[in-house]
This record gives sequence, C-alpha cells and structure tokens, in this order.
Amino acid sequence: MTAPLDVPESAKEAVPEAVVTGVDRKAIQGRSLGQIAWLRLKRDKVAMVGAGVIIFLILVAVFAPLIVKWFGHPPLEFHRDMIDQETQIPKDRFGGISWDFLFGVDPQWGRDIFSRVVYGARISLLIAFLATLLSVGIGTILGVTAGFFGGWVDTVISRLMDVFLAFPLLVFAIALAGVVPDTAFGLSGDSLRVSLLIFIIGFFNWPYIGRIVRGQTLSLREREFVDAARSLGARGPYIIFREVLPNLVAPILIYSTLLIPSNILFEAALSFLGVGVRPPTPTWGGMLSDAARIYTVPHYAIFPGLAIFLTVLAFNLFGDGLRDALDPRGNR
Repeated sequence: MTAPLDVPESAKEAVPEAVVTGVDRKAIQGRSLGQIAWLRLKRDKVAMVGAGVIIFLILVAVFAPLIVKWFGHPPLEFHRDMIDQETQIPKDRFGGISWDFLFGVDPQWGRDIFSRVVYGARISLLIAFLATLLSVGIGTILGVTAGFFGGWVDTVISRLMDVFLAFPLLVFAIALAGVVPDTAFGLSGDSLRVSLLIFIIGFFNWPYIGRIVRGQTLSLREREFVDAARSLGARGPYIIFREVLPNLVAPILIYSTLLIPSNILFEAALSFLGVGVRPPTPTWGGMLSDAARIYTVPHYAIFPGLAIFLTVLAFNLFGDGLRDALDPRGNR
C-alpha cells in the first residue's frame, strides 16, 4: 500500500491556469446556436453578398416613389415625343438611354423603363413574400400534424399532398386568373389580381414544405427529449409547440429562402402569359411579355430580365449559405 502524497500548502492555494496566464474568465462566454450560425453565415462571403442584394431590392421596393422622383419619371407617364410615329420605337440611339432616362423608354408609349423596373420590384417581392408565408404556414401546420400523430391522420394528409403535387398548377392558375371578374370578394383592380396570385401561388405550393416538415417531425418525435416530455405528463399540443416546432425553425427558414425565388419566377411567368397583374401596372413579367413582341429594341427585355435574374440568384445564394450555417453537417 502506497503512502499518500504530501501536498504543500502553496499548491493548495494555487490559482487557476487561466488567471495565471492573464486570461480574463469573464471574456470566456458560451454562444447560443443562433450566434454560432450567424458566425458561420458571416464567414460565407457569397451568402452575405446575396443578403446585401436582397436588402437592397427590398429598400428599392419600399422607397420606389422617392427613387423614381429623384432619378426617373412616373411609370405611367407617356413621352410620345421620344417615339418615332412610323416605327413605334425610340428615336434616339440605345433605346433613348440618357441621364434623364437611365434605362431608356419603352416602344410605342415612351414610358420610363427605369421607373417601371423599380415599381415592378414591389409587385414581384410582395407576391413572392406573402405567397411563401402562406405556403409555409399551411405546410408547417399540416406537416407537423401528419408527422406527430401518424396513423390515419398521416395517411389522409399525405394523400392530400399527393393530390396537390399532381395538380396542374400552371394550367389551373391560367384558367382561374382568366375567369375571375374585375370585381370580386370586395376587391377590384390591382389589389384583386395581387390577392388572387398570392392565393394561387401560396395555397397550391404548400405540399413541398409540408413533406419536409413531416419528415423532420417523424424523426423528432422519436428523440429522447420528446420521450422525456411524455414521461413527465406533457400532452401533444405542448410537445408540438415547445419541443418539436423550435427544432423545425432551421429547415423552415432554409426552405423559405429557396421557395421565394421560385415564387418570383412563377409570378413572372403568369404575368408573361397575360394572366397576372394587368397592364398598365408595371411588372417584370409583363414587361418581358411586351418586349417579346418587339425584337428591334432588345434593351426593353434586358433590364426586367436582369432584375429577375439578379433577384432569383441573390435568394438562391443566400439560401445556400443559410443552409450551410444552420446545418453544418450537410456543409459541402
């Protein structure tokens, strides 16, 4: 049997190594999951550029009247003096591009393309954001319900998802938008068309996020913390709102950022086909539809097309970066 070691009194009073080396213990702090994700996101320069473009587009849409007042002309103001009455195209070179008309003027009417692109951002972003919010709300509720309760509830909701996924959405949108009168549901004009597009795009796109939420919920309901909550007597609604939904925030945010550009493209496609927001209200898809009939003025299609391209690209880049930040195990 070995004798116990003699510990000197100086060793008993030794201070921690962190203090000896001059490290301030108060400066050592833990980080939450949100802070860790934000640090990862900040290191992704491509994602931050995408976020900057998104913020810029939102500011352009919000302050469109001021931007047009300073740098352009009203979007519905005609400048027929700049149009050749025989060819119906701008007289000046490059489609009338100048300091007064930064993007030139459109054929036949002579309206300021810059102002119409700026105001078109309002329609596209408004429809995309609200339609995504509607899809996420419906998909999250039904997905969590199906995944958590299972059984016949899961069977019914899953078959409902299959029906919506097999639905010819574009054909239905064209048919519905074409038969709705100018006044309905207490709305008229642009407000009716915007509300109709939000309903069509948002209501029929929920199964995509619904399937993702359902799959995540099926995995979460078997986790130890859910079993612990059940053993303590927690009921279904409490477990869903306090245990399951907080763990679904990351996939919901990721998919939402990737769904917004899809909705922007869908709105542009409907406007291009003539069943979106009706002219003369400026929309990016409507401007492309008008430009498709005029081949001699290419700039008329370049600027709204470039606006759609940059917006969709920015959301996709930011969505990819957000996915890598919130789910580092899936990082490339």
